[in-house]
Amino acid sequence: MQRCDFSRRLSGTRLGVWGLALALAAAVAAPPVLAQQVPFGLGNVRNFPEAALRGKLSIMSTVDAELNSRAIRMAPGMRLFSPQNSLVMLHTVIGQSFKVNYVIEPSTGMLLTAWILTEAEAAQPRPATR
Repeated sequence: MQRCDFSRRLSGTRLGVWGLALALAAAVAAPPVLAQQVPFGLGNVRNFPEAALRGKLSIMSTVDAELNSRAIRMAPGMRLFSPQNSLVMLHTVIGQSFKVNYVIEPSTGMLLTAWILTEAEAAQPRPATR
């Protein structure tokens, strides 16, 4: 019975070509270098909706808050974004206060979305209260 010996069929030049192809594929698939990432604040600008207002948000519980010293309920899908634009779990910030841009859900009057502001964002003018 005759068997095909793959290593014998590949000549030295073919092995070199395959090695080069694998090296190029690995270089293309490599993750980007961390030093190339831009830190937050250098070119990352958050665009807030036109309906967003400015205020001071104090988290009382995962469903209750104070917005500009008035009690308000948070919508079931309420999202709180950090200054780095990542989601903040509400149970981790109970008892804390933040300067925020926020959106109220028109049909229920509940707090729907809030963004914790950086100093630069807080310095930009925006309408306050509802």
